[in-house]
Amino acid sequence: MRELLEAVADGSLSPAEAEAELRGYVTGEAGRFDAARQQRRGIPEGIFAAGKSAPQVVALAEDALETTDRALITRADDAQIEALESSLRDSFPDATLERWDGTVLVRSANAERPSLDATVGIVTAGTVDGPVADEAAAVCRDAGVTIDRVDDVGVAALDRLLDQLDRLREADVLLVAAGREGALPTVVAGLVDSPVIGVPVSSGYGHAGDGEAALAGMLQSCTILSVVNVDAGFVAGAQATLIARALDRARS
Repeated sequence: MRELLEAVADGSLSPAEAEAELRGYVTGEAGRFDAARQQRRGIPEGIFAAGKSAPQVVALAEDALETTDRALITRADDAQIEALESSLRDSFPDATLERWDGTVLVRSANAERPSLDATVGIVTAGTVDGPVADEAAAVCRDAGVTIDRVDDVGVAALDRLLDQLDRLREADVLLVAAGREGALPTVVAGLVDSPVIGVPVSSGYGHAGDGEAALAGMLQSCTILSVVNVDAGFVAGAQATLIARALDRARS
């Protein structure tokens, strides 16, 4: 305790960092950021931007960077990302920002660059599934997982999938995103011996076209796979990362 107080007094530790050390979280303008989740759960807290104002997203991202040296933001719109970029130029000028549609990964200059001895294959049925897959990939990339991305191999033209089968079989875990009737994860799971995580996507139209048909189809899969909620790229990426981390520990 005394060391923390002395560090705050001499400026080598910020009050937010000290609070994170003591409580595991830091209280900021936009709420409490769980700075200890990485150590406790193996996956850092993600900042869900939908429904938040741009200043709230910025405040949470700055708390994350100050206490964990990185921030992962999902479902951000252009205004929120623009505000974040503007703020970072002043508060964290050495930080790097990577963006995939509405998913943003920011690392400070001091951020650890982990590396796991595991490969996650991320597969999409079509272009519309890309943003959800991007969200999952950002989680895996932040953890240092090797990613093999295979896009546009939906079951409407099965040859596209079969052409990539040898490649898919080399992955340690597969994350498969598909909308419409959600058939692709079931087909993939019947062709590989690695764990498959199905991600239903809210693409389609008409009856159950908001991802319900894809979710129901994956839940009723006759081949063995795990399923996350509709559009839950972050959750799928986190699950794949936990599997990859367990494999990395076993291999080392």
